[in-house]
Amino acid sequence: MSNVSDPNRIVIFDTTMRDGEQSPGASMNLEEKLRIAQVLEEMGVDVIEAGFPVASPGDFEAVREIAKTVKRSVVCGLCRAAPGDIELAAQAIKPAERGRIHTFISTSPLHMKHKLQMEPDAVYQAVIDSVRMARRFTDDVEWSCEDGSRSEHDFLCRCVEAAIDAGAGTINIPDTVGYAIPEEFAALIQMLRDRVPNIDKAVLSVHCHNDLGLAVANSLAAVQAGARQVECTINGLGERAGNAAMEEIVMAIKTRHDLMPYSTGIESEFITRASRLVSAVTGFVVQPNKAIVGENAFAHESGIHQDGMLKHAGTYEIMTPESVGLNRSKLVLGKHSGSHAFRQKVKDLGYDLGDNAMKDAFRRFKDVADVKKEIFDEDIIALVDDEVLRVNDRVKLMSLEIECGTRKSHATLQLSVDGEERGCEGSGDGPVDAAFGCIKRLIPTDARLQLYQVHAVTGGTDAQAEVTVRLAEHGRTVNGRGADTDTLVASVKAYVNALNKLLVKREKIAPSAMSA
Repeated sequence: MSNVSDPNRIVIFDTTMRDGEQSPGASMNLEEKLRIAQVLEEMGVDVIEAGFPVASPGDFEAVREIAKTVKRSVVCGLCRAAPGDIELAAQAIKPAERGRIHTFISTSPLHMKHKLQMEPDAVYQAVIDSVRMARRFTDDVEWSCEDGSRSEHDFLCRCVEAAIDAGAGTINIPDTVGYAIPEEFAALIQMLRDRVPNIDKAVLSVHCHNDLGLAVANSLAAVQAGARQVECTINGLGERAGNAAMEEIVMAIKTRHDLMPYSTGIESEFITRASRLVSAVTGFVVQPNKAIVGENAFAHESGIHQDGMLKHAGTYEIMTPESVGLNRSKLVLGKHSGSHAFRQKVKDLGYDLGDNAMKDAFRRFKDVADVKKEIFDEDIIALVDDEVLRVNDRVKLMSLEIECGTRKSHATLQLSVDGEERGCEGSGDGPVDAAFGCIKRLIPTDARLQLYQVHAVTGGTDAQAEVTVRLAEHGRTVNGRGADTDTLVASVKAYVNALNKLLVKREKIAPSAMSA
């Protein structure tokens, strides 16, 4: 890997498309993964963990296509310590200019006994065998000790030493269940540096989960103790409470360089763009008070704060909005604005749309502008995200008419399903129930509606509504989002978006013992 000769250079390993996609409801199709991979490469991510090839044919294809497309970043595939997994991962990353195989096995007493049902000596041998096999396919092999933070130190040291001897160039220590606290986790990294005789031949990595809200703190503590790779995700996406958030790791290092004299290769101006893309693709709304990328991250309502900001921005902002790609453009758009001004605004907001997507987004902008008197940045973000979500959808909304009031509501709906138009009329207990009932009749499914959430993108009665829908079917959970000035249209768009993701999810059959 480039730049690892710099002792203060931190390798950023992104696992948004692997660990992030394991979040209940987060499904990404091939087109969406390629779009995310492009942004990650542009922003300077060192290693992109593109997926878990053995999980499904779709995951294998995604890793392989990303390996063909990405040129500067290392493309990584995850696999268990099993020959079939390793061979499939090797096939998936084969087209990459720089490919990595990431293999793992649990090392904690709890996992070995109850999950693997293996004795420690058998696990130790599996470490050696799996790394040696992976090295037959690539010189870049990473080994992870799942549940490393709860592993016995003597056994952990023994396994780490063996993995390095077998050819692993990166040793990853996961806090798989988010159990560690910073001082404890830093001590674990220091212990490995002190006790493993060949530790200088590998890059020490960490992968922290956020179950106690300490993923970023643990990761930074590990860096200060000698770790030189951090595994993280955009928006902190990941299983359960998520992973260490890349944007927080990067900006903490950049902002507190006085206490953390480290550097990354990340161009932080891409952070907002990456955050919005991942949020749009997964349907996971970023909480308003989320550090770095939340809607309120650079908002100041308190009079005292506003007064300070007017006098000097540094009074209440430790970083600039521009440093994370949040440009406050003065360009005001309305129904008379042309495509050139719209294109520039979209670019200023951190989006890079192709010609066809831009034309569709501009057409939708004109529709919104005819309804709304004032077009805010949030309106444009909502409609562009909405456009991004619908690329290559199998099911699309064609038309919707609703009759509602004090009597029973009635819906007339037209959908396009794989290019074939289908229509339905039905009644329900309210307009949303009537519309959703029509969709279920047109596309039979066992999916249950777990969440229906509406919020206004901006203020005013003409505000766009952004709707989030969560569907669950046979243990699979998906989130869908839709935006429109008509709340009911936005609702149907969200349901259809979730339904499209469910169709993708049905094809994914993940193996047991997936890494965290």
